[in-house]
Amino acid sequence: MALHVGFLLVWVCWHLSVVGQLLEDGTEGDPTISDKCFFPFYYKNAIYHDCIKFEAKQKWCSLNETYRGYWKYCSEGDFAKCVFPFWFRRTIYWECTDDAETFGKKWCSLTRNYNKEKIWKYCD
Repeated sequence: MALHVGFLLVWVCWHLSVVGQLLEDGTEGDPTISDKCFFPFYYKNAIYHDCIKFEAKQKWCSLNETYRGYWKYCSEGDFAKCVFPFWFRRTIYWECTDDAETFGKKWCSLTRNYNKEKIWKYCD
């Protein structure tokens, strides 16, 4: 019985430490963390340039360059912004375009040179 209580106590302590890291603010104790999304950020061997909905019900972002457990849910001001003008193929675009989009949905680049970085998002 004492062994079970011991394991339960260890599990509760570990669980509380993990939950503490997942608090939306998550900035206490680490001066390198801000309350703003950090873009681009690295998470599970991938790089993200916008809020993601990975293993969550709502979109979220990392608060540091390489995700270390500090995150927050994205608000309207956190989502990546289109960059205008941007260069795509041999044309400069000053607004969202449906050029080369199979379903006719408008999109934009998140950098000035789409041809080089190939980072984009659908427009609202």
